[in-house]
Amino acid sequence: MRQGILLYGPPAAGKDTITEALTELDARYVPFARLKIGTGKTDGYRMGTPEQLAELEARGDVIYRNERYGNIYVVDRPGLEQAMEGGRTPVVHLGQMEGMEQVTALFPAHWVRVLLWCSKETTAQRSPQRGDTDTAARLAAWDATQADLAAHQQAQWELRVDTDVTTPREAAQRIDDIVRATSPRP
Repeated sequence: MRQGILLYGPPAAGKDTITEALTELDARYVPFARLKIGTGKTDGYRMGTPEQLAELEARGDVIYRNERYGNIYVVDRPGLEQAMEGGRTPVVHLGQMEGMEQVTALFPAHWVRVLLWCSKETTAQRSPQRGDTDTAARLAAWDATQADLAAHQQAQWELRVDTDVTTPREAAQRIDDIVRATSPRP
């Protein structure tokens, strides 16, 4: 059975850093590159066009899409299928509970759901350190993520990690332990 990891959290909570630690821990973990239609940062994304998005939507291959920072971000069926080829385990980054719900409902796989959290002050410090030029927008997204999480208190998590006090390596090891313990047996 296919499996993946969903990392949910506010901007600068450590999704990229923990994903990097996971890939160093085990080669089967791969970052899932969402399709991005827009401008700005391209690293870690598959850049697309409005026409590509329209084609995916027409085929019913958009699992989840959201708009933030003036861009459109897409989790797509073909992208997830490719990321899972050869028994790989994609690590998908999401900042909206609706995305978590849609991915788990619309793409059959064993999903390990991880809540990564950091304080708003930490986001304010980390954002410019990682090269963001729109820290104010990242802080607004932090507020939106906190409100989103509060509205979904019933959400189920296999793991919650406070990245203010947990190293990326520790978080990756804890996630890997859960993936191994809950991996479906063939």
